[in-house]
Amino acid sequence: MSRQSDRPIATVALSPSVALWLLFLIGSMAAEYSVEQLPSPLSQLGEGPVWDVDTQSLYYVDINGAAILRYDYAENKTYSAKIDGVDPISPIILVQGKPGQYVLGTGNKIVLVNWDGRSERGTLVKTLYDLGESEKHVRFNDGKVDPQGRLYAGTMQLETLGDIMQQKEGKLFRFDGKAGGEFHLLKAGVSISNGLTWPEKSNKFYYIDSVALDIKEYDVLENGDLQNETVFYDLRVDGKSPGYVADGMTHDNDGNLYVATWGGSKLLKINPKSKKIEQEIAIPAKQVTSAAFGGPQMDELFVTTAHTGNQDPPAGALFKVTGLGARGKPMDKMILRD
Repeated sequence: MSRQSDRPIATVALSPSVALWLLFLIGSMAAEYSVEQLPSPLSQLGEGPVWDVDTQSLYYVDINGAAILRYDYAENKTYSAKIDGVDPISPIILVQGKPGQYVLGTGNKIVLVNWDGRSERGTLVKTLYDLGESEKHVRFNDGKVDPQGRLYAGTMQLETLGDIMQQKEGKLFRFDGKAGGEFHLLKAGVSISNGLTWPEKSNKFYYIDSVALDIKEYDVLENGDLQNETVFYDLRVDGKSPGYVADGMTHDNDGNLYVATWGGSKLLKINPKSKKIEQEIAIPAKQVTSAAFGGPQMDELFVTTAHTGNQDPPAGALFKVTGLGARGKPMDKMILRD
């Protein structure tokens, strides 16, 4: 028979960054996937990953760092560039048939730039669209191209103008890809326009306004307009915030959604049929911003993160997740007409 010791039990105080790493390691050991930090700058606000099959590269942005970046898969190296007068930057969009040219969101404008993917400087070609004086208080945030080559991009209030969680100045637009052409308003009253994706199996459009704490589902009309808005998935637990918000999003070939969590240190894999979380993918950074499938077999998930406040590395790094047993499809490029 043993006797409980009267001696006090020693405790060790862990810093938040060390505690996060320990939780990540415990989660990874129990999982079948693996997470690798890739050689890349630590982004202030990494976002908008898009895989380019032609160059076998991942393009993404550092919004607040005003940089466009390219991770070269073969070289295992990340190149970064700035462009005079283009600050902040989000999203970055690949252009069909025009290698070396990219569509960027910058402030309340959509611009076209040139970059060779290696130099430290890119060049501004022209402004494709300007939202104008009435929208000077917002900036573009997330954006992607649909299977028809049309750009969908959303806005949010500038962070310098107050609490972005307490406003609804953002909007979601569709741009059919002609310089000086019309921007079609799809949704107003948005707080932080974020993740968007079009799984082929469901023929639906999924969209995230981070502050809404949910993922919305829409039917898409032939012209690209949206209808029949419903809440596909509610992040609240017992009616309360889970302690994080949904950020960027992508999908695999089975239609599962992969949702980045700002403040959650993970990605959520959500089954479109059961509408339940099938898997949580731990990432060793608190602010997980977005994800995109890529790699030679399209079975590697690239993840962007942010480095905010006093967070320690690897916050802000680019990560690669393997062993998920899932594949994505090549991302669509924008059809840009003169």
